[in-house]
Amino acid sequence: MSERRYNDDEVAAIFRAAAEDRQLPAGSSSSDEGLTLAELQVIGREVGISPDDVASAAIAIDVKRAAPQRTVFGFPIGVARTVELNRRLTDEEWDLLVVRFREVFHARGRTSSEGSLRQWTNGNLHVLLEPTENGQRLRFGTYNGAAQAMISGGFISLGMAGVVAAVAAMGKGIGFGAPGIAFLGLVGLGMIANGVFRLPSWARLRGKQMEALAADVAASTPTSLPPTSRGE
Repeated sequence: MSERRYNDDEVAAIFRAAAEDRQLPAGSSSSDEGLTLAELQVIGREVGISPDDVASAAIAIDVKRAAPQRTVFGFPIGVARTVELNRRLTDEEWDLLVVRFREVFHARGRTSSEGSLRQWTNGNLHVLLEPTENGQRLRFGTYNGAAQAMISGGFISLGMAGVVAAVAAMGKGIGFGAPGIAFLGLVGLGMIANGVFRLPSWARLRGKQMEALAADVAASTPTSLPPTSRGE
């Protein structure tokens, strides 16, 4: 399998994430084929950025790159992240990881296992640990059930307003039923707007939390996990 190469935009994003307040590498443009992680680490070391920081930032880029997303009217109603681990987590590491899930997502959740499959779930939020040929895969996923219910309720209210309007029109009583039709229509629109416009901030928070957890696990050593870092 050929080694992963990062393009110019990805290289810039990796160094922005890894550098924090330090000086960014200047004039480190990639070739047409891109730069490998080892090459990025050499460049970073020249300006005082540790190879581990570069590797963690690169992992975060890969996690975000393979991020499917469910949408409604273009707004994210579902968030998912996946990270490939080139090894298998020990039982102790999984237990520590469950503690991290509870801290980051502020939820106790439930754990279960079936053969080599493990999972932690809390309502619509789930984390699956699956076996692969090269190790394991950590798969995060969730969807905003409250927003989905609000949007569905809004459409039901709009549908009722349409039915009432049609019945009133056939009975030539549209004027008499206008206040009720208007009320149902406004309630429906309000519910849809309330459900839709809360989604972007929710999706950003969940995405950051999942990316931080995925990157930490992928970059961790077989004997320890990094300290807790909560998503904002």
